[in-house]
Amino acid sequence: MKLDGKQRWIYLLALAILIAAVALAASWTLGRSGEESAPTVTPVPVTPAMETPVATQPDVVPAAETPSPTAAEAGETAATVVYYQDNYGYLVPVMCRVPMEAGIAKATLSLMVQNAGNDMQAARLGLRTVLPEGMSIDLDISGGLARIDLGAEALRMEDAAQETNMVQAVVQTLTEFPTVDRVEFLIDGKRMERLTHGTSVSGEFTRGAINLESVSASSNMRDARLVTLYFPGDSQTVVVPVTRVVYQEPDINTAVMELTKGPSRDSALEDTVPAGCGLIDVKVEGGVAKLNFTEDFVDIINDNDGGRLALKALLLTCTQFDGVDSVEIYVDGEPYDPGASAMAVPKYVNIADNIIYDSIQAQSALIFDYE
Repeated sequence: MKLDGKQRWIYLLALAILIAAVALAASWTLGRSGEESAPTVTPVPVTPAMETPVATQPDVVPAAETPSPTAAEAGETAATVVYYQDNYGYLVPVMCRVPMEAGIAKATLSLMVQNAGNDMQAARLGLRTVLPEGMSIDLDISGGLARIDLGAEALRMEDAAQETNMVQAVVQTLTEFPTVDRVEFLIDGKRMERLTHGTSVSGEFTRGAINLESVSASSNMRDARLVTLYFPGDSQTVVVPVTRVVYQEPDINTAVMELTKGPSRDSALEDTVPAGCGLIDVKVEGGVAKLNFTEDFVDIINDNDGGRLALKALLLTCTQFDGVDSVEIYVDGEPYDPGASAMAVPKYVNIADNIIYDSIQAQSALIFDYE
């Protein structure tokens, strides 16, 4: 893309405005105190036959729900995982930092409510908030159970897809905390069976399938299992977890084989493994997963980011399994080394500051592209 002097000036001005907005929004976010923030899938309990080692975040937020007053007064922040959605409805976990305060779980959920500040933060990430504007949240956590009371706004969602994403995002966010393993819903202070468009909110919800891919109505679900895969999002700045139905043991061999098939046909997600690349074998030795691909794997460097996001998705897919601490890649039996930094196991699926940095870098590359 070749730019003349005037166009280059406009692009540089736009970039400067973007950076200024990022800095202003970041200072606003750190300065504010906490408030009391896919393909359609109905969150139903998984039957024993479909249980699987579904991936969780590599690291969860701090267990402490009541930090000391000195921490709050010092302006310290805590890492917390917020669930947004992308433009195609996929839920996307992002590690953000919030002021250290009593009630971090509730403060995290408040970031997911639609309002000017939260929507601006989500837009900076290329994502959207999932809880409706004006949503009130009351939360009590005891004995591993998080009982959440959502306001009447939960009954005014536009469709079942929005309802489902809201419920799933709340469950996924709360179960990131080690103090929560079950979630129970109240709506405007009352127990309900279903929301307006039919989404179940009865009983206790546990962490389970996220962004479940659709399956044929004729599929035999008796022998079905679930496996979590990770794919780069269409924006090439985030990684998205997807749950796929399989009919074999949901282990690392199955997961990597499914990655070579790519995302579902109707998906906007990108390939993790280059199209046409085959899997020769997978071995796990001493905590190291050794993946042997055909020669097409080297095409991963042709991605806009040199394959960094795809490699991250591959690492997340493999290291979700017990006994896998790191990954080595081989191409036709020969070691393939994309660099130590590219093969470092991610601590979080996505990190807010990294997403923003990558977005600015991409815009800068566009401006100075004089081919």
